[in-house]
This record gives sequence, C-alpha cells and structure tokens, in this order.
Amino acid sequence: MNFSFTYKKKRHTVHAKPCKSLLSRIMGKMFSFSKTPLLFIYKKEQNVDIHMLFCFQPLIVLWLNKNKKVIKAKKMLPFISYVSAKAKYVLELPIV
Repeated sequence: MNFSFTYKKKRHTVHAKPCKSLLSRIMGKMFSFSKTPLLFIYKKEQNVDIHMLFCFQPLIVLWLNKNKKVIKAKKMLPFISYVSAKAKYVLELPIV
C-alpha cells in the first residue's frame, strides 16, 4: 500500500506492507531480512514501543500522529535499540 506522510514540512510517499493484526505488529521485522518497509496501523494514538530483538538489519523508525505527521524519527540498530513514543502509525524503513 502507498502511504504518504509529512516530515520536516515535506510530503513523502513510500510503498509499505500494512501490519494491522496484533501478531503482525508484534513480529514486525523480527527474524526477517526483507527490505520491504512495514507500516503499523493502530485504531487510535497510543504509546508504541519498538525493540530490535531478533532484528538483523538497522532500521529508520518513524512514529506518526493521526494526521500522518512524523512526531519522532530514530535510527535503530539490530539487537540493541529500544524506543517508545505515542503514535497512530509507525513506519519501519530498512536501511539498504
């Protein structure tokens, strides 16, 4: 699915695999070498914790509000990163 968002006052669009179910959001990029970005979609804005346990590639993770505006961006490294922020959408972008 194509997903458009605003970051630093610029509009961006990325093709990402939607993760709507609880299981798909829990698994995320764990045990995966796929270069496909993942889009986590929540019913409402909530505190979203992202960890990198069992992730084998670095990621850029974007937390977005209900207006699809980036409220937090973080480069996360395999096995060692953990970040939490309030969001309605979270976008995991593999660093190629």
